[in-house]
Amino acid sequence: MVAGLPRSVSPISHAHLRLLDQRLLPESEVYLDCTQVEQVISAIKQLSVRGAPAIGLAAAFGLLLEIDQYPDSKAEIATRLGEVGAKLVASRPTAVNLAWAVEAMLAFASTDAAGLGAAGWRDRLFAKATELYDADRAACRKIGAAGAALVSTHPRVLTHCNAGALAVSEFGTALAPIYHAHNQGVEVSVWVDETRPLLQGSRLTAFELMAHQVPCRLITDSMAAHVMASGLVDMVLVGADRVAANGDTANKIGTLGVAVLANHYGLPVYVACPWSTIDLNTASGSDIEIELRNPDEVRTFQGQPSAPTAVPVYNPAFDVTPGHLISGFITERGLIAGPFDETLKVAASHG
Repeated sequence: MVAGLPRSVSPISHAHLRLLDQRLLPESEVYLDCTQVEQVISAIKQLSVRGAPAIGLAAAFGLLLEIDQYPDSKAEIATRLGEVGAKLVASRPTAVNLAWAVEAMLAFASTDAAGLGAAGWRDRLFAKATELYDADRAACRKIGAAGAALVSTHPRVLTHCNAGALAVSEFGTALAPIYHAHNQGVEVSVWVDETRPLLQGSRLTAFELMAHQVPCRLITDSMAAHVMASGLVDMVLVGADRVAANGDTANKIGTLGVAVLANHYGLPVYVACPWSTIDLNTASGSDIEIELRNPDEVRTFQGQPSAPTAVPVYNPAFDVTPGHLISGFITERGLIAGPFDETLKVAASHG
């Protein structure tokens, strides 16, 4: 992490999880000290912690917060963990990393050689969550290295939403190749989409890039077409919340529009994400559940009314970009090009 850039997820112990309240950035750096599962669920729902990998990690540690209250009965421990895991998974439906992380924890619990309830079982579960955290850190570094050459040849990048250090354990996904190339001396510059309605681009991505001293310019979402038409963009690079087996990709609302524009202007679109975001059990984008959020997120702007209070609102948090609009995926397993219904399966077999 860059000095002074806060961590989104900080495990203190199996009974204490600290989450950065990203709703208050960049003005204030405030942390939520969670000791109860419901606090983590609330933080995920309210976007205090956000970004597919970060909410997965928050859920992995959040699963353990109340286990000191469990009796040392293997069956009852397993039942309670399953119930808590289901609540965490239900907190946000679109990002697959949330379910993936909980399922990884529950699978480990069910196969713990020493057995749930046996001496040290809480420590072993915490060690497993820490293992997921460390694996995410390593994956982000590999994503950065895998995508740096693309940034070198396409240094004027347009991105949407926030897929940097604040969305993961550290370093980022879509921003990782940018950081890696920048550290190598590449003269990269980034067009930062504002990302309405919650301004993750302007509040978070611009904040991160400036902390890394990466040249950037902030634009409203409606300016992306003009910037592309003016010949000022070489590549679109975004993150993802779920990638279906055919390459269809769910990401923050507005990503589809950016991809359509890029296709019109002949610009490549790359998606950077850890392998845990690839969901081969979901056949296509039409099978991805899209979260609908509070209408007031659209009716207001930074807490101030910006529309009639009674106007009906449609507020999907994500959209799905068809795989044929995507040039490739940058993961810790390398750069994956199409046809994705074949190449993603091949990459899975090499895991």
